[in-house]
Amino acid sequence: MAMLGESMQAHPDGPPSAVSDSPQSVAPTARVDASHDLEVNQCATRLRLLVAAGFAMMLFSASLAFDWWDSLGDYDTAVGYAGVAVFGLITGWLIWLLPGERGPVVIVTPYGIRDLRIGNEFLLWESIAEISTEDRRGHRMIVLTPTPALQQQLSCIRGRSRATPRGAQQDQIVISSEGLATDFDTLQRACRDCHAASDARTALRRDRDQGSGAQGLAVQAS
Repeated sequence: MAMLGESMQAHPDGPPSAVSDSPQSVAPTARVDASHDLEVNQCATRLRLLVAAGFAMMLFSASLAFDWWDSLGDYDTAVGYAGVAVFGLITGWLIWLLPGERGPVVIVTPYGIRDLRIGNEFLLWESIAEISTEDRRGHRMIVLTPTPALQQQLSCIRGRSRATPRGAQQDQIVISSEGLATDFDTLQRACRDCHAASDARTALRRDRDQGSGAQGLAVQAS
């Protein structure tokens, strides 16, 4: 059974449901259709606030660099030039992130989940044994407990990289809704519904395979 995949196809039943830029646009009580994909972008409001803060720091640094204040020393001027360079790079990177937020960062489908903040791996629901929640530093997190087979594969990946990816805590995978254009309840409901639908498909396929095997044995016995 494949545990990880590098690519993902959209569900043929219909187009994916994309979450809008504003977290207020997602109603906490909205129902989640487990037969369609849920694509969640980064929160544009938060990025715009960071861009505004970056411009403010650049302006302040420029005032130091070009001696807009009286009686500034050489040290303050050097700090101003350094601030313009540092905050200019940071602000430019944030502006690059703004157009469409560069696509969704969390994708929940009927077959698995991918969080690009953690890695590029597409985790199949069949490889997730349990979904739970946890409070960490005042923030609610979705905790995915992998099956033993996936735990072993993740251990091999961490061993080769000699580092634990962010969001992967030993034998668990942690997904946060912080900074996303959706609320925690919607993301949690999507994960639970898709995971339950995957369990139902797996059980149905197992029953069908067992039924086919029993019919085959009956034919051989006759």
